[in-house]
Amino acid sequence: MAVNFFMESSSSVETITKSVPVQSGDIKDARLIFDAVWEQLEEDFGHENLRFPKEIILLGGAPGSGKGTNTRFIMDARGFTCPPIVVSSLLNTPEAKALKDDGKLVGDREVMGILFRKMLEEEFRDGAVLDGFPRTEIQVECMKLLVEKISALHREYSGSPLAGQFRLPTIHVMVLYVDEKTSVDRQLFRGRQIAKHNEEVEASGVGELMELRPTDIDVDAAKSRYQVFKESTWDALQSLRENFFYHLINAQGSIDEVESNILSELKYQSSLELEPETFDKIRGIPLASEMVVHARQELVHRLDDYARDHTQLFQEVTKLIGEKFIPIIKLHAISGRAVVNNEDEVLSNPVALAMLIDIFSDRGYHAVVDKQLTRVPQRVNLETGEIEFRPNTTYRIRIYFQGSEIRRGGNR
Repeated sequence: MAVNFFMESSSSVETITKSVPVQSGDIKDARLIFDAVWEQLEEDFGHENLRFPKEIILLGGAPGSGKGTNTRFIMDARGFTCPPIVVSSLLNTPEAKALKDDGKLVGDREVMGILFRKMLEEEFRDGAVLDGFPRTEIQVECMKLLVEKISALHREYSGSPLAGQFRLPTIHVMVLYVDEKTSVDRQLFRGRQIAKHNEEVEASGVGELMELRPTDIDVDAAKSRYQVFKESTWDALQSLRENFFYHLINAQGSIDEVESNILSELKYQSSLELEPETFDKIRGIPLASEMVVHARQELVHRLDDYARDHTQLFQEVTKLIGEKFIPIIKLHAISGRAVVNNEDEVLSNPVALAMLIDIFSDRGYHAVVDKQLTRVPQRVNLETGEIEFRPNTTYRIRIYFQGSEIRRGGNR
């Protein structure tokens, strides 16, 4: 198995290829750990209650790569409302803390047992971000085994009343990459911030002290932590490339630049995430991104065609907008929204309605038309007492645009 491995030079980041074989011993150990954890889960929760998230994002990155900073943006991009599962925070035993402080890794079996139980909580059914997982080859193999189990449960309950609880999983691997210099600089900067915060807390007695790790204040310790990531966790994350959707994010820039990189990587891809039967039913409907590629050019062509092929009607619609709509729109210039009710006969022509919407679009407005059919009392039959009605059509046009309040707010 070949993966990309990054080495820092004095001026740039160079990409080379390194072979990262998975040792048979790792696979065997992972199987033993996974089987033991799974058996305990079935005993504690019951087979039909092993309901894991539909979408799982494995978020990894070097120290200082911004996992904590960007987690919320990643979750918003995928529509997750649950909190992230920060693996390091799940391991708060004194033994685990001592290992972390020493720059070592917590035992795989402990990680898997605690993590899987957390993932079974109901708030993570639709999706979960696993911050800081996996970190070892054994954890990688356990993740693959978990996906196999979830997929088997999906097949087992397909067609049953519980089918909706056992959906086919979607797995994304997101790796935030920074070089050693950036990693060390950010670790030490964070250390200075924490130290200043703690000094203020101790002086004022207000607030809570934050954990200050040795790697946050010592250059060599920070470099060592980066090396641990590069020599073990990096390879583990890379080995997932062949199994799941893999995203390598350049995290060296500003927060806005990194968020833009993340968003471009997490664009919705229904062909990859929906079940095949579902995708086959909707694939004939074009994507919104495809529709808008030439939207402006097509709008121009339509307006020119109106003016050429329906000259009189085009003049009538333009006059109607200028005389009946614009005065009302001016009254609502602050809010950026106007509603106009109009009964002009010209709008009974479907081409005229299309013209109206396109003219507004060209001028920077967004118009939505509702056609409302009503009956208007016309006369009373004196002999029977019945009221005679005539049909009446009212066109309710909602017009949206950038109001002056929004513009002022944007300049603050």
